[in-house]
Amino acid sequence: MSVGYTLAADPASAIATVSADPEAVFLAGGTTQLDLMLKDGVVAPRRLVDISRLPLRGVTVTDSAVRVGATTTMEELAAHPAVPPFVREALLLGASPQLRNMATIGGNLLQRTRCRYFRDPGVGACNKRRPGSGCAAVDGVARMHAILGASPACIALHASDLAVPLTALGSVVHLRSESGPRSVPLTEFYRLPGTSPDRENVLRHGELITEVEIPLLPAGARSTYLKVRDRASYEFALTSAAVATVAEGGVIAAARIALGGVGTVPWRAWEAEEVLRDAPASEASYRAAAEAAVQQPFTVPGTEFKVELAKRTVVRALRTTAGGAG
Repeated sequence: MSVGYTLAADPASAIATVSADPEAVFLAGGTTQLDLMLKDGVVAPRRLVDISRLPLRGVTVTDSAVRVGATTTMEELAAHPAVPPFVREALLLGASPQLRNMATIGGNLLQRTRCRYFRDPGVGACNKRRPGSGCAAVDGVARMHAILGASPACIALHASDLAVPLTALGSVVHLRSESGPRSVPLTEFYRLPGTSPDRENVLRHGELITEVEIPLLPAGARSTYLKVRDRASYEFALTSAAVATVAEGGVIAAARIALGGVGTVPWRAWEAEEVLRDAPASEASYRAAAEAAVQQPFTVPGTEFKVELAKRTVVRALRTTAGGAG
């Protein structure tokens, strides 16, 4: 099957072209899209609309946020001095230098799951790839799958490292469509699988990510992105934690926590943040927060170990930012 190609001249024409064709998609860095098309063979758009040369690239800083154009590369954002430290850490840990110089921020947030049942039609059923077919991961090999936000219909993991600290910070995704602009908090951008795992986010067909707004950390905050993985070289997370805290006089005044490697979406740990508010910077507080962060996990044989590992990841990250025994 042939695939058409259009080099977009401006955002409006790009949006119009995709909106008019239900089988057209946007193309930026292509590091995921081309894999899904050419290597995995699980998506087959009839037209690619190239947005890589549109004026959607660059980083600007305000008093309260870093605003990042959607086609800014991971490497460009990581190199910017205003980027919150744990966002930079997630970028550097999230891909090899070669990929970071190609992959875009908008594309990173939209990357598809690495679930082998989604990416290889020959190994089993996948509701995300073929709605209604089932989820082979529930009864199959599932070590790299989700335990939070999962359902019997889908336990596929959200793979982005970058999305984890962005979620912790309360970042906002700015969108544009033929109906006009709109803004969506990242915590509301992704959809839990429920009974419709094929619908991964709130984007409408033809809607384009134009910018991501990343709030700056408050004065005195310390942050870390802790990624636990099978090997130190380029690898996806078994668990990860993006943690930022403000601690004064041995008391945690504020905390932001999000988890990766365990959720069907980047997982904001709201309950853990509440546990830590005005709590002593102590092992007991950290463990209580970890327990609150990993509630009602949906596990299958192969993912049960992630429950305790995720909790330990949170505790270790809190030690790093708020202090305590190592």
